Amino acid sequence: MPRRRRTVAQHARLRSPHPLGQLATLIAVAAVVAVVSAIGVASYTAYDLTSEFVDEAVAVENQPPVPPDLGRLEGGVNMMVVGIDACEENLIALFGERCEGPDSEGRLNDVNILVHISDAPRKVTVVSFPRDLVFEAPACDTSDGGRFDGGYLQINELYTYGGLSCVITAISDMSGQQIQFGAMVTFGGVIEITNAIGGVEICLASDMRDENTGIDWEAGPRTIQGVEALQFLRTRYGVGGSDLARVSNQQQYMSRLARKLVSEEVLSNPATLFRLASTGLRNVTPTQSLTNPLTLVQVAQAVKDVPFEDIVFVQYPTVTASSDANRVAPDWDAAQVLWDALAANQAIEVTGDVAVNGGTVVADPTPSPEESPGETPPVEEVEPGTVDPSTGAVALPPSISGSSAAQQTCSAGVVN
Repeated sequence: MPRRRRTVAQHARLRSPHPLGQLATLIAVAAVVAVVSAIGVASYTAYDLTSEFVDEAVAVENQPPVPPDLGRLEGGVNMMVVGIDACEENLIALFGERCEGPDSEGRLNDVNILVHISDAPRKVTVVSFPRDLVFEAPACDTSDGGRFDGGYLQINELYTYGGLSCVITAISDMSGQQIQFGAMVTFGGVIEITNAIGGVEICLASDMRDENTGIDWEAGPRTIQGVEALQFLRTRYGVGGSDLARVSNQQQYMSRLARKLVSEEVLSNPATLFRLASTGLRNVTPTQSLTNPLTLVQVAQAVKDVPFEDIVFVQYPTVTASSDANRVAPDWDAAQVLWDALAANQAIEVTGDVAVNGGTVVADPTPSPEESPGETPPVEEVEPGTVDPSTGAVALPPSISGSSAAQQTCSAGVVN
């Protein structure tokens, strides 16, 4: 029987995250988490800032009920995080034609992330949907009170047609998951939030060059914040030109953001948490279900004991689109294995290569005293969709790439 290493299983466990820092792990560019993290230390100020936050909240069509006790999370809950390419006035000089040229019309949802928080035992699964995904979108209510008839389109057009509500409706339809919470963040929001955090240290396996985003960085560790964080999250040609590689790169950022926020320098510093609260409240547009500060705290508490190895980042599985070789279409069969596992509250095991899309590489772990460098214990091949007896987790199809928050990955980098 063929044998293969399970990438996710190779790395040692890290300590479980802090309850408030953990939420930051869940929501990608740390938008909603910035609000949650600070409520515990600056509740009065957070309350004082909440009026505008609530006023701008988005109504979602067929909004599923929010569990009255998030401590139980019966059946699990889902949160949708959407990053759009809106250019604030102060960013026009930085991005030029992207903010003023032909590409500036409309608002594209280029980052689409579904966060699933399971029932006990707590597990977190973060599913990234590539922006080049084409599919048959369902009809949905638009943000101006109208109706979008749906149709065959690229996923990142959804926000232009109907705003956050349409994105949530489409992802819910595609996944079969009820999505109780959602939030949207802009270019400027990413910049402001990463500034408030104080930067995130990422890893470059080789030099990274990308004229489109202005990146010209040498290999090695690099702490990024503000505009540099946005450049890194947006780069595609810096990791080979593939949108799927960009997703892998963004997942490296998410994992390293988690480690940043659980460090003592962030969570033990009331001033930092205060900045996260006020910055988050001013730079995130939530759904109406996510405007209650108590709900935010409950979500954070619900995941407080999840260890890093049980926080898994995966890419939604795709195949080459028949209509366009430069686009991808849903791999429905592979995705169904993932959705079935989440519905059954089962742990998942990523069998696909972390670096399958070329965006990232696995940082070599330090061999244990019992292991000689270069030795890798063989792992029995497990049929996708079945439970791995050695881990008790459902083996995902190899077409689903990803990693856990316990893994160390680096951007592969491509010199252009």
